[in-house]
Amino acid sequence: MSKLKITYSKSVIGYAKDQKETVASLGLHKLKHSVIKPDNPSIRGMIFKVKHLVSVEEVSDEVTE
Repeated sequence: MSKLKITYSKSVIGYAKDQKETVASLGLHKLKHSVIKPDNPSIRGMIFKVKHLVSVEEVSDEVTE
């Protein structure tokens, strides 16, 4: 199963509260902070909601272990 590296690239200031909560629920706290999450429909949905605030790249399982 592949994984996604999600990087917080643009501030949530001025955006709706639900978008701020989505960024926080992804585990992103500060700008340029990255997290690795499993590639599944729920994570993809959260990314889609805040796609203008984050950048996403696929990473292989070997890199994450």
